[in-house]
Amino acid sequence: MASLPIFDRKGAEVGRYEIDPKDLAPRISKQLLHDAVVMYQANQRQGTFRTKARGEVAGSTKKMYRQKGTGNARAGSRRSGVRRGGGHIFAKRPRDFSYRLPRKALQAATRMAVASKIRDAQLVVIDDLSFSAPRTKEMNSILKALKLSDVSTLVTTAAVDRNVYKSGRNIKGIQVLPVAELNALAVLTPRRMLVTKAALDALRKQSAKESA
Repeated sequence: MASLPIFDRKGAEVGRYEIDPKDLAPRISKQLLHDAVVMYQANQRQGTFRTKARGEVAGSTKKMYRQKGTGNARAGSRRSGVRRGGGHIFAKRPRDFSYRLPRKALQAATRMAVASKIRDAQLVVIDDLSFSAPRTKEMNSILKALKLSDVSTLVTTAAVDRNVYKSGRNIKGIQVLPVAELNALAVLTPRRMLVTKAALDALRKQSAKESA
């Protein structure tokens, strides 16, 4: 059982949050986390590269010199892949790198990622995080009070909050996501995770639903 301090916007401790990482994930599988991260990274690849084969490179197809009697190795077209300026022997073609793991496996990986943040003391809980309008300066001061100003951080809200998103999107190293959009890559990439108390409640509720 972990007892996490709950901070207010000024960095003062205002309570404790009791949570057992095993409520989110009974165990943490490094292999599943690795598989999930590789999948998300593969899905981000564009795959729009393309190189020319020897049949597509400009140049004559004439044999460069006669087969025998010159003392040189035999040579054919100037467009051969072994010559400078020739085509690629194994030319690259556009391709789709994307694939999907089973939905339940990805859900489990997300829970494991959050549980690992709790276990490694990399999760910070704030009692409330809301703005009447986008306030980047105020968001910066909150992060500074929580000692997160120079640390890559994932800010997690219970639901989509446009003001919180707009307040953090221009701050270097900060990403803002609601609980419903979390994934293993987004959780594991930053060094810290800042969650609201309501978001942590939503995570526990979602985990219980997915595990049922």
